[in-house]
Amino acid sequence: MVENLRAAVVQDDQTGRVLMLGWMDDEALALTRSSGLVHFFSRSRQRLWRKGESSGNVLHVSEVTADCDDDALLVSVHPEGPTCHEGSRSCFASPLWRRILQREREGATDSYVVGQLAAGIAHNARKVGEEAVELVVAALGESDDRVVSEAADLWFHVLLLLRARGLDPDAVYDELRARER
Repeated sequence: MVENLRAAVVQDDQTGRVLMLGWMDDEALALTRSSGLVHFFSRSRQRLWRKGESSGNVLHVSEVTADCDDDALLVSVHPEGPTCHEGSRSCFASPLWRRILQREREGATDSYVVGQLAAGIAHNARKVGEEAVELVVAALGESDDRVVSEAADLWFHVLLLLRARGLDPDAVYDELRARER
């Protein structure tokens, strides 16, 4: 067992979004500081590794700060590509987004998600328009349950459209946060 293992919370330096949690021993911390790229200690493999060593999605270090007890670290980074091994910008993506990515990876021909993504951007854009109209109609004269159901359909199809375009929903959240200013 490695001594001095500390939790390292990784945060996007521009948005403040928590991207992931990893573990650092003294050697991983020293490598992170000296190289400018985040390194961790893998508890399962019992070895050091650099984030992105296989995917190419590295994390450029902006700042490393220890907590008051020096037993946890906050690592501010500029990510190069998705942080999560599942393809999301954050390992803390919504369960629905993770499910969409999972279905896409699995590629089952009977999957609604796979079929919608295979149909292309134009199809997905039209589907968002269709679902938006259905939500408006429900909002103007149907039950609250129906409004919620149609809103869920729209939300789901917006996520599919983002995926078809190669975008992450975090980009939408970032845009909304930027508008709060």
